[in-house]
Amino acid sequence: MKFGELKTAGHFPTLLAAFLYFDFSFMVWTMLGPLATEISESLAAHGFHLDPNQKATLLAIPILSGAILRILLGFLVDQIGAKKTALIAQAIVIASLFYGYFRGENITYNELLLVAFGLGFAGASFAVALPQAGQWYPPRLQGLVLGLAGAGNIGVVLDFLFAPKIAEYWGWQAVFLVGGVLSTFIFILYIFMAKDAPADVYKPNPKKLGDYLKLLRDKDTWWFSLFYAVSFGGFVGFANYMKVYLMNTYQADMSAFGLEYLHEPNVKVVAGYFGALCIFAGALLRPVGGGIADKLGGVKSLYIFFGAIAALAVINATVVHSFGLAILVLFLIMANLGMANGAVFQLVPQRFGKDMGIMTGIIGCAGGLGGTALIKTLGWSKEAFNGYAAGFFIFAAVVAVALIGISLVKTRWRTTWGVTAGGRI
Repeated sequence: MKFGELKTAGHFPTLLAAFLYFDFSFMVWTMLGPLATEISESLAAHGFHLDPNQKATLLAIPILSGAILRILLGFLVDQIGAKKTALIAQAIVIASLFYGYFRGENITYNELLLVAFGLGFAGASFAVALPQAGQWYPPRLQGLVLGLAGAGNIGVVLDFLFAPKIAEYWGWQAVFLVGGVLSTFIFILYIFMAKDAPADVYKPNPKKLGDYLKLLRDKDTWWFSLFYAVSFGGFVGFANYMKVYLMNTYQADMSAFGLEYLHEPNVKVVAGYFGALCIFAGALLRPVGGGIADKLGGVKSLYIFFGAIAALAVINATVVHSFGLAILVLFLIMANLGMANGAVFQLVPQRFGKDMGIMTGIIGCAGGLGGTALIKTLGWSKEAFNGYAAGFFIFAAVVAVALIGISLVKTRWRTTWGVTAGGRI
């Protein structure tokens, strides 16, 4: 990986700003996941008890709204530029966070759903940060650059490490205050660091509604959407549901472990620590996956990553019955999902280089929809069977479909647009 070229082949301050913007946006986008137990207890104290389906809906709303809003923000990137789009979205996120904080313990479930929708603008930052960073760099570095910009996924790790502890001392609403303050700081930093690429580096190609429809008629759009619905959808779905899954499945084991080894009596905090460990793998390894795809080709890389994910999902559903082994398997699942994210976006700019704004929105939307479906599937599995095996089996089946899809497109890709793409396919 040629990290030194990042400072000479493009605009490094913009790449750094895109990473920070997406990192903290991702943290905000997924903050309901590590707070799910605390918020449920707060609502229960006021007479509103969440069933597994309602809890899954609350966690799924920001993922769903973020998915849909990615198309809108992708369109705005093409129309008014990435920087202006980012500032508009960030302002809405800040307002949502402070509303959640000031309503605090008095907030209703319906109000929480509204706040969750507002947090979707943070998730939609993906459709801004990646094209803004990618516009500055040549094709041979796209896997690494978009992997680094997309490594902002690490923001969810911060959620799981700190949100439960903050909630323990000052209440869950204090996490919204911290998120609002940090988002305001990033807003100011982004103003000074980020720049849209000049015309001699990247010439904007504003799209009309008809251009969206044209791209939606391209079958490769749907193939990439499927692959990203699996990779990113799997990552964000598991990340957002991780604490609920661990609390519902291994609460006694985590409590014992926390008391004996961590001297931490709060099992919700222990769940946050182990959730962070698994999610960290996926976030950290996204640029590694992009770099591997630059060397091996995106197609071969996806074969490896998706194959591992499908096998691990089946293992978790069938033979894993201990907390330690579950953490190991989840760690490996998240690691491969993160690398698969990088591999998918090593291919996308080579196929749709002139339409990165809109394509990042469309494919990013598919990723968010995949995450929403996974969260709801896990919630349904728990409610219907009082366990999660069915949810993991369904996820493994979807990954298997993606593997079949790669087999169907690889030859055509390599012999058509891949010939002149500028990178390995």
